[in-house]
Amino acid sequence: MNLTRIAVSAVLALSLAGVAPSAKLAEKKSMTLEVAKQVAAAAEATAAQNKWTMAIVVLDDGGNLVYLAKMDDTQIASIEVAIQKAKSAVGFKRPTKAFEDQLTGGRTAVLKIPGAMPVEGGIPLMVDGRLVGAIGVSGGTSAQDGQAATSGADSLAKILGGK
Repeated sequence: MNLTRIAVSAVLALSLAGVAPSAKLAEKKSMTLEVAKQVAAAAEATAAQNKWTMAIVVLDDGGNLVYLAKMDDTQIASIEVAIQKAKSAVGFKRPTKAFEDQLTGGRTAVLKIPGAMPVEGGIPLMVDGRLVGAIGVSGGTSAQDGQAATSGADSLAKILGGK
């Protein structure tokens, strides 16, 4: 009872002094299905133009699947690889090519980093400097996967109207 009175008195004193305790929730942009489809479509267009068959995924900022497209004749294993590339890009807020470059540079310790995918094709999706998700692409060579993923990631600004 005494602790309750003390707490109420403290809150009342702070509010009377013009220093009310404040708590705010952060506002953030979230990946929508419509945007995810458009990002994936840009990656798919690059793949189709080059006659590559690929699995393309878009995740939200929590690493949850928002959209998946598997082009005809794409190897089934590419689905899981694309998901893992996107998860790595979300988890580390960097392209998976960064890990691939480290590995090819001789830093084999990168293989022991949980969740790090050292294969190009996963790219974080950023809006106003904040992570909103990631794209992951698999089915071609590392460079081909990276090229298609970059097309998808680069399309985000256009989709959002230059933001």
